[in-house]
Amino acid sequence: MTAEHERKYGIRISGSGWSYFRKVNGLPSRLVRDEELIPWGVKPEHRYNYLLLLLREEARRRAGKVLSRDDTYRVNALLRDLEERNAVIHYDPDTAEGFHLVSREPGDEDIIRKPQRVTRVRRATE
Repeated sequence: MTAEHERKYGIRISGSGWSYFRKVNGLPSRLVRDEELIPWGVKPEHRYNYLLLLLREEARRRAGKVLSRDDTYRVNALLRDLEERNAVIHYDPDTAEGFHLVSREPGDEDIIRKPQRVTRVRRATE
């Protein structure tokens, strides 16, 4: 939308500008927050970790959003890999990588290892 608006009108609008436009006009947000799938408060240095990016895409898919062909391929590949390895995604903020695959344990019900408590700073809005 940004590129098309700039092409047509010569005015560039940032992503946050479009977000504000959606909010003031009562349009649904494109952002998906899923505390069940991403329950951690993620350190800034881990925010662009590949596994976290794939968790965000899976959250979008679970929320009924349409993923690009490439994103669908990557998420499906992750899900197959987790299945084949009998693994889940675990977040350890005290490591350099942050996100890791770990062996699935009996209490693991989804594709992540749930922490003892949710550590997200922001809460999902209804």
